[in-house]
Amino acid sequence: MCLAIPGRIVELVAGQNQLGVVEVAGVRRKVQLGLLAEDMPGTGDWVLIHVGFAMSKISAEQAAEQMHLLSLLGEGEQAMDEVRGYGQEVASIPAAAGAPAAIKASGAFPRTPER
Repeated sequence: MCLAIPGRIVELVAGQNQLGVVEVAGVRRKVQLGLLAEDMPGTGDWVLIHVGFAMSKISAEQAAEQMHLLSLLGEGEQAMDEVRGYGQEVASIPAAAGAPAAIKASGAFPRTPER
């Protein structure tokens, strides 16, 4: 199944054209932002990600709804497997840190193993 996973941009990578660091459930990955060049997202913006590419900008509320829907469909863990599977992991932080309360409350964020 093709999954679009919401993530929050936590950093724009200096010196690398249209590359950002996105956080999904405590996992940080570099993603390509070039598909959104006409409305380039910035730090703090939410995007839908698919195989390492930001596909569209969304609101925090839409991000919470998307994670909730993935969870209801039983796809929450598969979504996290996809996030872990692409790009270079930048850092791990406690699950859902900094996520909107609605996303935390949805229970859609599985805990990532401590490293």
